[in-house]
Amino acid sequence: MTLATKGHLLPAVSALSAAVFLLGASIEDAEATTLRLATDSGTKGSPAGDALETWGQLIEEKSNGEIDVKVYYQNELGGQQEVFDLLVAGGVDMMLNWPMTSYDKRIGVIYTPYMTLSWEEAMEAYRPGGWVNELLGDIYADIGLKFFGPWPEGFNGVASRGKYALTVEDAGDLAVRTMTVFPAPQTMQALGYQTAALDWGEVYTALQTGVVDGEAGNVIYWPYEYFSDLLDYYVHTKHFFMTGILTMNMGSYESLDEAHQQAVREAAIEVMDQQFVAAREQDEHYIAKAQEDGMEYFELSDERLAEFARRAREQVWPQMDEELGSEIMDVIRANATSL
Repeated sequence: MTLATKGHLLPAVSALSAAVFLLGASIEDAEATTLRLATDSGTKGSPAGDALETWGQLIEEKSNGEIDVKVYYQNELGGQQEVFDLLVAGGVDMMLNWPMTSYDKRIGVIYTPYMTLSWEEAMEAYRPGGWVNELLGDIYADIGLKFFGPWPEGFNGVASRGKYALTVEDAGDLAVRTMTVFPAPQTMQALGYQTAALDWGEVYTALQTGVVDGEAGNVIYWPYEYFSDLLDYYVHTKHFFMTGILTMNMGSYESLDEAHQQAVREAAIEVMDQQFVAAREQDEHYIAKAQEDGMEYFELSDERLAEFARRAREQVWPQMDEELGSEIMDVIRANATSL
């Protein structure tokens, strides 16, 4: 498999190769307290890459240099699933990632379509103490991960080439890439699209070869920055509120003394707080920038968004009852935006 970044193909590193590499690093750094920090999406210099670098620097500062943080950006240790596997196994200590549901389908709560319809509601739900935040913390603990909090980006949409859809009927002519997690494909199918669930690293090639007509998993930054040479339109369907997650292998966390745990935790909270302030402005900046560079942008009316939301809730939420459990879905129904 090959991975694509801004149109350049990079060789994928297998999980086994990464594990061997990390084992060698652990021997080399045996005398130091070394933590390995990775992301599954975001090169050096990207917003996610900058957040990763900041988190590492803050940990080193707050520990008075007693912790050394080694940072690994997108593709350096493998694809999305491979790096998440390393995190769960302890080969990677900390991660900013976009949640994978392979270990617990309940993580898919973060991809519940149309839970919130405004920035204000979304930020309140995801903040520490917010109802979505509380749900995620419990779920992550059950798979051996320390949950620090979300790294919000904003509402996602559909970027496409040659044609676009503003209605469910028009969407039937478009095949779009979705994330490989439940219920991403199911959500886009409910909105009328044909779908192909692909790892992030496979998207450029799929667009280039015509396997898909568009990408339906991200805020505008990602398709604009990575695929602007291939995509013409962005329709802000707002089906998911996208957020990365700051987390740590529980064994790695508990192996630290109390002062070092505090340094890691405080650094994560600082990075999270910075993004809560910056996220909306960052998203609006890239919406404007994409348009300046020739991408046509469509903001849907409140009536059309409500129509999409009703359709997705009617078709996808019952499936989520089966996959995530009615207890979680009852919390979502009680707190989601009223239509």
